[in-house]
Amino acid sequence: MMPSRLFVLAALASLTVLAPSAVLRAESPAATDTEAGFVSLFDGQSLSGWKANENVESWKVEDGQLVCAGPRSHLFYVGDQAPLKNFHFKADVKTTPGSNAGIYFHTRYQDSGWPKFGYECQVNISHHDPKKTSSLYAVKNVANPPVKDNQWYTQEIIVQGKHIVLKVNGETLVDYTEPDNKQPESDQFTRRLDQGTFALQAHDPDSKVYFKNLRVKKLP
Repeated sequence: MMPSRLFVLAALASLTVLAPSAVLRAESPAATDTEAGFVSLFDGQSLSGWKANENVESWKVEDGQLVCAGPRSHLFYVGDQAPLKNFHFKADVKTTPGSNAGIYFHTRYQDSGWPKFGYECQVNISHHDPKKTSSLYAVKNVANPPVKDNQWYTQEIIVQGKHIVLKVNGETLVDYTEPDNKQPESDQFTRRLDQGTFALQAHDPDSKVYFKNLRVKKLP
């Protein structure tokens, strides 16, 4: 009978060792990750990988969030993933009443002014500008986004070839295919696909907007 008792004790000991690791695996983000292939663009602690142009003081990191509040400034992504051409981008966004911001893509760093290159995905629930959240600014505009101020929502930007899709909380609000022969709109704005990076916008001193969980997946 002694060998069988030793076998039982050994089996119980092995369960005791394995159980904690099994629990850890169950609680691990990797085990429940439904966003395979996405890479984080923001570490939640600093502006590492990002570069503000004018009015750097308009950007702060608070409680794992990027916060814009102050005079006009654009925060450009300058990390390892840039430049990007085809991609799926996601960010969690929260506006405060009367605020305006934006997410530029296929853009390039510039020292000042409104970004000339690429497109802007609008961030605006209740600002007076009639182009609201998830508008492809001045190209395909949204008037009534299904979100409210002071509530987090997930903004998605998907670019593949000439095709742009903008989603809020999984709902497609813009589906746009750029014409093959599209020319730059003006000397001030191109609003044309090429390749480039992202830029977050601090629009004005009366606007305060929060961003977190910025991530991207490159597409073929």
